[in-house]
Amino acid sequence: MNAASVVRAMRPRQWIKNFMVYPALVFSGHLTDVSGLVAVTGGFVVFCLLSGAVYLFNDIRDFENDRAHPNKRFRPIASGELPIPDAWRAIGYLVAAGLGLSLALNIVTTRVGFDFLLVCAAYLVLQIAYTLKLKHVVILDVGCIAAGFVLRVMAGTAILNVPVGMWIVVCTTLLALFLGFGKRRHELVLLSGGAGEHRKILEEYSPYYLDQMIAVVTASTVIAYSLYTLDPVTVEKLGTAKLPYTIPFVIYGIFRYLYLVHQKEEGGSPSKVLISDRPLLLNIALWFLAVVILLYVS
Repeated sequence: MNAASVVRAMRPRQWIKNFMVYPALVFSGHLTDVSGLVAVTGGFVVFCLLSGAVYLFNDIRDFENDRAHPNKRFRPIASGELPIPDAWRAIGYLVAAGLGLSLALNIVTTRVGFDFLLVCAAYLVLQIAYTLKLKHVVILDVGCIAAGFVLRVMAGTAILNVPVGMWIVVCTTLLALFLGFGKRRHELVLLSGGAGEHRKILEEYSPYYLDQMIAVVTASTVIAYSLYTLDPVTVEKLGTAKLPYTIPFVIYGIFRYLYLVHQKEEGGSPSKVLISDRPLLLNIALWFLAVVILLYVS
């Protein structure tokens, strides 16, 4: 088995999604807690292993379609670089390592309970259902992507043994839907008339319809985040009424992403966009810095 090919098939660029286990650390007031940071970092590694296994499974299932895609045909499995039997063995190793580490975290720190293992199991079940069936169901296909982000956030709360904040769940869901519909739009534009041949579900979408959906979740995301920062419960819990000062960063970030999707025809890989666009990266860094200062310094 070629380890380098396995790692590439696990799509390391996509691991940026797994940083969604960290918001619970920041917004629960545990950012300066070393044991909490170590535990959440362990959770990040777990999701890298599990999501890597899911990507391998997805590429095995989509082997034929990926070979006809202008970009995906270069993936290790589609190109033949990673034989399918080796990919199946890698999936077994990754799932075993991921679930094993989730149990090990429960042993080495009292912060992590078995609910973290349950979240990891729910994530795997969701991703298998998505690959086998739900990615062929209109709207639910993008909804499953959003649910994956939400489960990552819930994993962070489970690791720290803190309550799940409903506002965080709502904001995460809306933001993930925004990225998901943007991804679908990019696929439609990129593949043009052959979109349905690569991904059957794309026949159920049109650029106009997706633009309407994107407009809805764009406004909803900004409103939800704004309401979260203004909520008296949030102010009392976080000990500051200044979090609304971070709203402009959220607005700019969403508008910048829309610019990249519509004007630059990017968005096919949200993870790639997030790590390659310097203005967007800077904006995220400034938002994070502002949140940390408002919650931990001011």
